[in-house]
Amino acid sequence: MMWELVRSDGGQHIMSRARNKGSAVSDDDLRDLSSKIAGLWRFLGRELKIPQRALDRIGSNNPGDVTAKCYQSLLYWRKNSANPSKQVLKDARRAMNIDTEERSDSSSDRQGDHKVHPVTERQRLASSSEKAGMWRYLGKELHIPKSVLDNIEMKPSREAVNRCHDVLLQWEQTTSEPPRLVLKQAQKKVDEIYAGLEEKLARALKMTYKKQYDAIQPIPYIRDRLYRIDRIFVEGGVKVLVAGSWERLTSYQDILKDERATLLRVIEGDPGYGKSTLALEFAYDWGEGVKGSSVENVRILIILRLRQLGGVQSIYQAIKWFLLSEENVNVSDIKAVIESCHSVKIILDGHDEYPDRDSENQSDIRKLVMREMFKNLNVSLTTRYLPKHYDQSARRYKLTGFDDRARDEYIRKAVVGDAGEQAVRRVKQKLNDNPILSDLCDVPLIFVMFAHMAHEKKDFRKFKSVTEFFRYMISCFHHHLLSKMRDTNVGQMRRFENDHASLDQMAFDGLSKEHQQLSWSEEEVRSQLGDDCCEYYVRLGILIKEEVSAGVEIRFYHKLFCEWFAAHHLARLLAGDWNPSVLEYVHPYDLQYLYRFACGLSQDSSERLINYLQDLPGGDKFTILCLLEQTGDLDKFVNVVSDLCKKTLEISGDDNKLMQRSTLQLLEIASSHGVPTVCLHVDACLSEAVTAGGNILLNSGLHVPPSSTLETIEITGKGPDIPEEKMIGLLAYAEKCEKLRKLTFEGKQLLIPVSVQAETIPPSLKTRNIEVLLHSLEELVYHLNLIEGKWVKHGTGTVRIRDVGLRGNNKDEHEWRVRELTRASAAGIPISCLHLDRCVSEAVTASGNILLYSGLHVPPSSTLEKIEITGKSLDIPEQKMTELLAYAGECERLEKLTLQCLVPLSAIPAEQIPPSLKTRNIVVLLHSLEGLVYDLNLIEGKWVKHGTGTVRIGDVGLRGNNKDEHEWIVRELTRASAAGIPISCLHLDGCVSEAVKASGNILLNSGLHVPPSSTLEKIKITGKSLDMPEQKMIGLLAYAGECERLEKLTLQCLIPLSAIPAEQIPPSLKTRNIEVLLLSLEELVYQLNLIQGKWVKHSSGTAQIGGYVELNRGTEIGWRVRELTRASAAGIPIARVDIGGCSTVADQSGSSLALRRSQLSLPILSTLQKLRIRDIGRRMDNTEVVGILSYTARCTAVKELVFASFLGSPMQLPDRVQGAESILSTLKSRNVTVKWDISSSSSCSWTYLDLLSGRWETEDRRRRKGCLIS
Repeated sequence: MMWELVRSDGGQHIMSRARNKGSAVSDDDLRDLSSKIAGLWRFLGRELKIPQRALDRIGSNNPGDVTAKCYQSLLYWRKNSANPSKQVLKDARRAMNIDTEERSDSSSDRQGDHKVHPVTERQRLASSSEKAGMWRYLGKELHIPKSVLDNIEMKPSREAVNRCHDVLLQWEQTTSEPPRLVLKQAQKKVDEIYAGLEEKLARALKMTYKKQYDAIQPIPYIRDRLYRIDRIFVEGGVKVLVAGSWERLTSYQDILKDERATLLRVIEGDPGYGKSTLALEFAYDWGEGVKGSSVENVRILIILRLRQLGGVQSIYQAIKWFLLSEENVNVSDIKAVIESCHSVKIILDGHDEYPDRDSENQSDIRKLVMREMFKNLNVSLTTRYLPKHYDQSARRYKLTGFDDRARDEYIRKAVVGDAGEQAVRRVKQKLNDNPILSDLCDVPLIFVMFAHMAHEKKDFRKFKSVTEFFRYMISCFHHHLLSKMRDTNVGQMRRFENDHASLDQMAFDGLSKEHQQLSWSEEEVRSQLGDDCCEYYVRLGILIKEEVSAGVEIRFYHKLFCEWFAAHHLARLLAGDWNPSVLEYVHPYDLQYLYRFACGLSQDSSERLINYLQDLPGGDKFTILCLLEQTGDLDKFVNVVSDLCKKTLEISGDDNKLMQRSTLQLLEIASSHGVPTVCLHVDACLSEAVTAGGNILLNSGLHVPPSSTLETIEITGKGPDIPEEKMIGLLAYAEKCEKLRKLTFEGKQLLIPVSVQAETIPPSLKTRNIEVLLHSLEELVYHLNLIEGKWVKHGTGTVRIRDVGLRGNNKDEHEWRVRELTRASAAGIPISCLHLDRCVSEAVTASGNILLYSGLHVPPSSTLEKIEITGKSLDIPEQKMTELLAYAGECERLEKLTLQCLVPLSAIPAEQIPPSLKTRNIVVLLHSLEGLVYDLNLIEGKWVKHGTGTVRIGDVGLRGNNKDEHEWIVRELTRASAAGIPISCLHLDGCVSEAVKASGNILLNSGLHVPPSSTLEKIKITGKSLDMPEQKMIGLLAYAGECERLEKLTLQCLIPLSAIPAEQIPPSLKTRNIEVLLLSLEELVYQLNLIQGKWVKHSSGTAQIGGYVELNRGTEIGWRVRELTRASAAGIPIARVDIGGCSTVADQSGSSLALRRSQLSLPILSTLQKLRIRDIGRRMDNTEVVGILSYTARCTAVKELVFASFLGSPMQLPDRVQGAESILSTLKSRNVTVKWDISSSSSCSWTYLDLLSGRWETEDRRRRKGCLIS
């Protein structure tokens, strides 16, 4: 009798009644039923009274195949049931709401459809990725116990989508309700909760940002005049680093819109260049919904000031404390929304001021900068300099300050308002009257203050130095405050204005540390300056109070002000018996204004500082800057100028405009004082025009005027092409330099020389016999014959271009080299070899040319002799290989074409090979990564191996989550397997995903799959966070069984894995006697007994966790807690656990230790022998201490509990432990030692807890009592 499958009008699959109710169930019946309701096999099994143990065994025996599970469970029922009839099966299905009767009501059919169909793997994955961060809410709606949800959260290195997936798996395994309808209802409820949370979070953030961008102070001392950001924001210059060159962006909006950027953007800028202002402008654009902005459609925008986040581990906690402190939003909801929202941007402002920037602690901020957290979110970072640790694939941007357009716009927009163009011209005239400040006013912060003061101060005057301007600006601060507070103690205020030595020293001490201190606690500042002085400078606007994680801190309004006051202290040090070691960490590249101000404040002490700078590597440029701060007679410094000009003066493309101008000013001083200048070196900074108005033109816009004392000019480095007309301009410039003897070109300007018409060469160059040289990249030297205008080669060498390399995707580099190769080919100059390394695009060729990743084409060359193409990701199928051979045929002198690949390429049809290659007998080679060489037989089109070596691939490693690297290796391994090439070992290190296996393949963190290989001999899987429960281990063994030649499988774990049911081990592993090993981190080796399924330890070592396991802010706490829990459950001794910086707490019951900063807890460890707790200066009350003692008492193997000092800061405990008599008695009965280090130095000073009285005793007292335990 057969079951019949029909469709109702509603489209449901419904089983018709059996024609014979009492008939037996056949195999075909069971197979048919299994294919229809496979996902409900556990629910059906329970209705058929199949024991849970049997269902678990069936599930383990058929991993990943629900149809087989359903079929096997039905076979088990038919075999063991007293009445295995169709009627019993029908009754069970009806009890599950899978009705076999036809229904006329279509709505009932639709409802029944949700109940009949289980949740598929695809649906589970889709549900997991949608609102993944809401996994706890989903778990609650599905009635999963909190303890189970806590265990899911404890798993280390788990993203929200993985946790959500685990929730759904847990629910399916435990619920008795048919799944799909219940899941749909739960998801609907979660969606409603999420919508409310997201709206609440976005609204609260916008309110916080509005308070910030509505209260901008352009001048800190004018506190009664606040501006909204849009009234004063003006776009300065922004550049982006592309292939090694900085390219200008049209707008700051392009930073977040830039499609070329990776998910991490680093925005660099010198002090005062508007990094924080830019962050506030993004906040304004988002908060006010500015149309067309790059954040218009962003759902959540997070902007954090990193200087506030010292010691804060969690970004969610940071958001709560500093952005939502007044809002009723908890940390868990913040986390849920951010992990669920698919439109989040994060801006981390001021990484250079982040207190933990150089710490090794694994805070969320560090993880964001390293792209180890929120890998799919856009994160932007503002900073003065690149972080020590950051994701190297980040896109870099640079704020370049205000140009003339930006300055004009700011004056009109924020300074003069409706006062008209005449007011604008007055402000601009005052800037023109102060050329010394021109470069300084490229700094937006300085220009803003300059512009406002120039507009409002009638006595605004001309300044001869930056020091003079800053002195005037600070006096304006004091004058403004005094004019507002005439009724107060003016005399005291005058004293603070004139005597600020304490503030000077505080600023200098902060800047001269190895890790600069830019903010201080309020108590520290008041202690050093005094309350009145502190309040005065806060009211003045030079010092700013700010809420941070540790309380209230005080900082300078800007770092430039900190440098100003520090310079006063440095000037005083220089006037006395000073020690240069005080400047060990005061780097002029970072603190140039400190040095400049110090020289400008004291002419007498400046000589010492200038001499000190001259002795520093690269200090000459800063010597020039400090020299220009002297407003008196420069005659006393002529010797310094002369010493500087005896060395080569360099203007580099890496210098900012200020540095370039300082060198030009020195050149002018030397020329006006008749000081000979040995050499001017212009490196990689020529503009495209090269010359303008008789001057050399730099790409910064500055001009290098002719110098009457300049003797040599060297032009080097990457720069513009110099055709004949530009060369003529340079020769005309050389003519105006009266003492010039030599003009040299060297580096990347010219690969081969360009001729010059003789009549265009200035006559004076010929009469003065000036030497014009060109050094080509081929180490050939050419001399310009000034009579004929031709380049004459020195020596006897042959004009030839040797190896030329193209790498990566640097478009500028590629463009220059392709241009020079084309010129060499046209000039008939031989080119020995063109090496293309990791730069050939996927298309390989286009329009007869080789196509590069940069988008440029390499045309065939008539003088090219060899081509080498290398790169790991090279994929050249037959069609592309044919096109490459056609390209080789167009290169008339080509002798050899070499490729690199992991395994040999496919054969090529002989008729596809160009005849010219055969007649010229061109050599086409393939070098495998295993050191084997293959030669293409041009007659047959086959690859022939050289030598007698065996074709074999040695150890192949996959690490991390680099998708491109993984994709290439997996592809090559698949090709090797298909070609029957043996693969010695596949080493997967830290790259296997939590799921381990999917669809019969090993699943990687990069999302790629590693299919079984028929030629793989060994597999090694390592990685500290490896989690391999029984089910995943069985899947891995099944994978190993599919690898036909596999001999060995090695895993790494902290302690042995659980035993595996012997029947779950594939028989092929046993017959082939495959070796399955586990390497514990304690250097013990375990082998899996394939007959019994148990792990057997090699050698005689004891299974234990020795040394100590550290749980602190800089470790992978989740993974370690899990492994410690497993070790305790397995009875493996744990020598010691150190807990540091985790804000450890325990309740009175001592059931666990909560590691609050990691949001995890440490359960009772029955095999723990020693517990050590340390936290810098932390104060614990009696309840906390009792909780930790209770936890220790419940860890039955503990013999010692230590409260340790850290970094010279002991923990603060109560003098006596109260209300813990029974706990202390338990500890005393086990002879447990409890001690506390109270020393504030590096040496320990122990006190011991008397377990009878609960009081702490010194070592001497315990020794006298005779109970000190060493």
